[in-house]
Amino acid sequence: MGIRDRIKRRLPIIGAGSGAGGSMPSSSDAAEAPPRAAPAWTPPPEPKSPRGDQPVQEYLQEVTQKNAIVLFMKGSPSNPQCGFSARAASILQSYGQPFEHVDVFLDPDVRQGIKDFSEWPTLPQIYVGGEFMGGSDIVQQMHDNGELKQAIDEATSD
Repeated sequence: MGIRDRIKRRLPIIGAGSGAGGSMPSSSDAAEAPPRAAPAWTPPPEPKSPRGDQPVQEYLQEVTQKNAIVLFMKGSPSNPQCGFSARAASILQSYGQPFEHVDVFLDPDVRQGIKDFSEWPTLPQIYVGGEFMGGSDIVQQMHDNGELKQAIDEATSD
């Protein structure tokens, strides 16, 4: 008795149609059944950029001028997508002032545009009172020495 015969005797699924537990359809039965069509898959809709059709530099100018505090970050304050963005959001939240955030993942043009706008190569980027403060490390230093609080107080005193 070969190995296949031993397996067929112990596992009736493999031996279906050969007498032992032949409840499984044979391969010829399966070929006769029409194949099922897979359900059509549609990708989820792309998140929309808040910029819309506005030119990038115009949008960046508008956002930084209309809001006292703006954080350009990867993700959102409640769901940051990198540690530096999380740290910057946490620092800003500690002041208890509302701030605008822009998720650069929603718009690749804004992601590159903000780097050109500030002439600073990394993210996150923080603007207070329309002025570029810096990235996560610089804002951490400003927070530690009190300069960030002063800038925020001046920008939000209106």
